[in-house]
Amino acid sequence: MADNENGISGFGWFLAGLGVGALVGVLYAPKAGKETRDDIAAGALEARDKAAALAQQGKERATELAQQAQVHAAALKAQGKQHLDEYVDRGKEYYEKGRSQFNEYVEKGKGLVQEQQDKVAAAIDAGKEAYVTTTSDSHS
Repeated sequence: MADNENGISGFGWFLAGLGVGALVGVLYAPKAGKETRDDIAAGALEARDKAAALAQQGKERATELAQQAQVHAAALKAQGKQHLDEYVDRGKEYYEKGRSQFNEYVEKGKGLVQEQQDKVAAAIDAGKEAYVTTTSDSHS
């Protein structure tokens, strides 16, 4: 942006210098009035042509920069989408891994609960059998 401002400022100084030069030339030129007017007109036409050429160059450069910006923006967008897709895939992978570990722990927990239930049931059965054995031995 600073380059653009300096280009405009430089163009303004160019035109100011051109005008001052033309004025000085008119004041110190040993020419007749018609020749001086013709020189001033020629100088003005030349300045107009140079200004038009500079304006066209500026327009072409602006178009070129706009195209470069569009290409760069498209590349950044594609790169961002690629990174996003990678993060989404990695997130899905972590989710599936966590889910499978959770299911594994749930199954282990169910197995432990069943094992403890079986031990308690066996202990109750053993206690009942011991009671029956003890009570039938004492009654006999």
